[in-house]
Amino acid sequence: MGSKGNIPEVKGSELNLIGKGTSIDGDLTAESSIRIDGRIKGKVICKGTLTIGEGGEIEGEVEAQNAIVSGRIKGKLFVKQKLVLEGTSKLEGELRASKLIVDEGATFDGVSDMGGNKSAPETHTVENVK
Repeated sequence: MGSKGNIPEVKGSELNLIGKGTSIDGDLTAESSIRIDGRIKGKVICKGTLTIGEGGEIEGEVEAQNAIVSGRIKGKLFVKQKLVLEGTSKLEGELRASKLIVDEGATFDGVSDMGGNKSAPETHTVENVK
């Protein structure tokens, strides 16, 4: 991942794992990083780096400090810092992130927000000057 930049480290050094073949129907909160290779239907909150493996799937709302996605997300994805959509990723829904890296082959169907200015644009009146 050298060309993609470094994902900032978080306070906790623990790594939580939802393995292949594991399915969760409900909400999940992690104070540190988490890797998902299974399937989750519900809300996921990760205060560290969320990694979704190639076989991993989330259907619901996701909040993370950083995220690396190789699998599939259907729903809303809110990333406070950096989001990496790897070549095998599929994202369907709403995306909000400060920084976004998209590899060739990644698919995204939905709306995105890169944290731009939300206020209405200023309007100016120009008068003819002689």
